[in-house]
Amino acid sequence: MTVSTAIEAPSGKNRDTENFPVGSFLIRPDLRAHVHAFYNFARAADDISDHPLMEPEEKIRRLTRFAIVLGDETANDVPSAVGLRESLKVTRITPQHSLDLLTAFRRDATQLRYRDWDDLMDYCRYSASPVGRHVLALHGVGEKAWPANDALCSALQVINHVQDCADDYRELDRVYIPQDMLEANGGFTADLSRMKSTYGLRMTLQAMLDRLGPMLVEAENLPRHVPDWRLKSETSVICVLAKRLVTLLRKRDPLCDNVKLGKIPAAGAALTGLLRAWF
Repeated sequence: MTVSTAIEAPSGKNRDTENFPVGSFLIRPDLRAHVHAFYNFARAADDISDHPLMEPEEKIRRLTRFAIVLGDETANDVPSAVGLRESLKVTRITPQHSLDLLTAFRRDATQLRYRDWDDLMDYCRYSASPVGRHVLALHGVGEKAWPANDALCSALQVINHVQDCADDYRELDRVYIPQDMLEANGGFTADLSRMKSTYGLRMTLQAMLDRLGPMLVEAENLPRHVPDWRLKSETSVICVLAKRLVTLLRKRDPLCDNVKLGKIPAAGAALTGLLRAWF
């Protein structure tokens, strides 16, 4: 693989490869394109931060260009930023959520370890919460929903970190596992290179999943803040999917298993979420 001279460097990932629905049919048709514009921007920026061959300085240079194009009508060399800029113009949504995401992606370019849980949650504040905040804003939902939104988005982010912990370490030398938790359980960063989790690593991952319990309880308040029936349904489904994935991650080892919900369990979780949204 060679590094492209264009600003964007697509990885081939898209909405279909994500754990959770992104701008699905449940989203209002008139807002779907705007959700997709935000996703495309986030995906393109994430592809830069996760590029295995690009130097940190080059990643930051390109991500800075994303921010410039987002705010400059005369700049058109980052297609995803142009698309989001046009969406923001139509919807009058603040660009701050998008800029917060870029803060997280720039951090990804240089920060490879996290000291403790608070350090990781600060990262999630920029990498995850802005996604939900932007979607809520599109639906006219204000800051009262942010605590539940942030809890859900941060939980989803940690779930992804646990699922992908081995790949993140092997491919990018990036570890989202809090170092103090790993040390307290007698684990080592190098354990992530093994084909099976050591006891210390497994206990650390379990401890991270334990931290998600209260967050997912808070997240279940989110659908109550959402008057739009479509988004209410989608957020309820995502809450159920998150809890099911946590249960699965407790039973299976992400170092030797591709821990994903199959089609039938995912469909069951979706149905449960829809029923909880309305009954």
